[in-house]
Formats: sequence, C-alpha cells, structure tokens
Amino acid sequence: MRQYLLSLPRLSGLSLAAIAPVLLGGCSDLVVLDPAGDVAQQQGDLVIISTLLMLIIIIPVIALTLFFAWKYRADNKEARYEPDWDHSTQLELVIWAAPLLIIICLGALTWVGTHLLDPYRPLARTEPGVAVSQDEKPLEVQVVALDWKWLFIYPEQGIATVNEFAAPMDRPVSFRITGASVMNSFYIPAMAGQIYSMPGMETKLNAVFNKPGDFVGFSANYSGHGFSDMRFAAKSLTDDEFTNWVAKAKASGETLDRKTYLELEKPSEKEPVHLYASADPELFDAIVNMCVEPGKMCMHQQMAIDDRGGMGLAGLQKTDDLVYDKTAARGTGAPADWSKPISVCLAPEKANMPGARPGDAPVALDRLNGLGLPRKTGIAPSSSSDALLSAAAETVSAPTRSNP
Repeated sequence: MRQYLLSLPRLSGLSLAAIAPVLLGGCSDLVVLDPAGDVAQQQGDLVIISTLLMLIIIIPVIALTLFFAWKYRADNKEARYEPDWDHSTQLELVIWAAPLLIIICLGALTWVGTHLLDPYRPLARTEPGVAVSQDEKPLEVQVVALDWKWLFIYPEQGIATVNEFAAPMDRPVSFRITGASVMNSFYIPAMAGQIYSMPGMETKLNAVFNKPGDFVGFSANYSGHGFSDMRFAAKSLTDDEFTNWVAKAKASGETLDRKTYLELEKPSEKEPVHLYASADPELFDAIVNMCVEPGKMCMHQQMAIDDRGGMGLAGLQKTDDLVYDKTAARGTGAPADWSKPISVCLAPEKANMPGARPGDAPVALDRLNGLGLPRKTGIAPSSSSDALLSAAAETVSAPTRSNP
C-alpha cells in the first residue's frame, strides 16, 4: 500500500505531462494577445495590463488566505488566540488603500484607452512610431451583415465580395457597417475589437493590418439558426497581392445590383466565397435607409419630412412605401415590383421634398408650425387654416420632387 502511495506523485507528473499539450493546445495561437493589427495589439495590451493590476490584489489575498488557514489551524497551539480582537487601523488602511489605488489606475487606463481606441476615431498611427500621413486616404470598406453571411463592398475599387475580406498591410481601413436583419457583431480578432451592426443604422470602425496572413472574422452576437457558420476569411496582403486580388474579383464578370442583392439577402447558411466585378455605388446607402426595394421611401427622407412637420393628410392616404419588415424578413416576401421607381427618396443632402398634399397650392413645410408665418393683407383673423397655408405658399416656393 505504501509503495502504491509513493508512486502517485510520479504518476500524477506523467499524467500532467501527457495532458498538458491537450489542455494548452489552443494557446499556441492567442490571436487576441498576439494579433496582426496595431489597434488589436493595443487592446490586447490593455487586457494584459489590467490583469496584472488586478493580480496585485488577487495574489496576496490568495496567499494570505492559505497562510492564515495553515497558521491558525486547530492543532497549532502556538498561534495567538485573540477572540476579543475587532479592529486595527493599520490593517484597515492597507485593506482599503490598496484596492483604491488599483481602481484609480484601472480607471485612468480605461479612460485613456477608451478615447484613444474609439472605433469611430480615425487612426493616428499604423504601428508604434509610424504616424498616418495626412495625404494617405483610408481604404473604405462597406460591410453588411446578412442572414447568415457577410457582404463587403469596396467603393474605391468598385467590387464586392461575400464572406471574404482583404486589405493591404499598413494602410488604414475605414469600415462602414450596417445590417439587413437582426443585430450582429462584426469582429476580426487579429485586426480590431468587435462592433455591432444593426439594420437601419450605420456604425464605424477604423483599423489596420501590420502583418501578412490569413485570419478569420465572424459574428460575435447570436443571430439565429446559421450563426455558427457566419464566418469569413480576413486576408492581410501586400500591395501587389491586394492588386491581384482586386483584379481577380473584376475578372468574375458578375454585377451586384439591387436585384442581385435582394436575392443575396435571403437567409442562407454556409455561403461560399463570391466575388462581384462591380457593385451599385448607391447600394450601401440604400441598405442603411431600408429602401433597396422599389417604391420604398428611404428612412432619411422620412426623417426629413418629419422634421418639417410631416405630410399632413397626404400621409394617411398611402403607407405602403413606409412598411418595413412588419410581416416577414426582407427578401423573403412577395417579389419586388421593378416597374416602380427604384425609390421615392432623394439623396441625403437633398432631402427636403414636401411630398403630396391636398390642394393645388404647394406649401412650405417649415411654416406649418406657425412660426414666422407672414400676415397677409385681406385675410381676416377668422380665416380658415387652408387660407393661411395658401397665403404662406405665395411667399415660399416648395422644392420639387425628383428621383435619383
């Protein structure tokens, strides 16, 4: 029996040596702590520094806990026994001062890191000691989270891809991110932290690759049945490799227009990589404003109309243009009617269309609240509101409607 007990430590050592590669096999590529991008590297440094600061408290507490349990064990008759002891000013100072200092350090670190690594903030450097030139234009990539795949549009290159992202090393990348269905989270651990994508909204992310390689991006937010396979290839390429990659996409000969997008938008799983030689330059803004389908009013147009007082009674006559995803996911309902205009909205900078109104006289929407309404001669105080609106229309010309 004694011989068996003596062999246990040896067996335990052999067992640990055997299972250590299995337990630590996933630690050979700690991409979060050893990424390929400067932004992700700074975020990884924050994790390490924060952990070390917290260990300043955790390690002494664990060590003292074990020490007190051993020193004041029941059979240690030499240990001091003071059942009436209840306070020590020196001990209170140590107990409260040390955590307070740690919290102050963590707070300062978090505040500085939050501002320096703001995903909306343009990059000031591509790597330590290398500042971004003012003449250097970031590579713009428009990202759309679909069910259950990722769409990447490169407006500068005029191409688009599905489930494959590529960028040249040491060039800042400016992501514009949105979604077409439920909320997702865009995450390339080797490049930068995650940021959410939501339908009808646009988020931004600025990042850079500093090392070549093939990495993986994915959705970090559960989004339904195909979530587990919502992954994409993320390639960090040299300038020549990126040029060849763009040429390969242009050689595909396919076009991503609005019709193609509505087919692509339908839910699918394990979607293979797909390249498009060209893409509609206005597609991303239409996706954000939920007006890809023909006849839909863009959200920015609706907001501009609301800001000017609404459409009055005309807004009650027809609401089909304003129905978004009430009964089914977009792309899964009735086929779009392409005989209608592509959209009834203007460009965002021209979003001042008043819309249809009863009566022949156009009315300026900014006068509907009565502020600044000029008093016209010949109109009695008891005149109807229609007369006041018509009078105001004589002094202010209404903007015209036009389709893009």
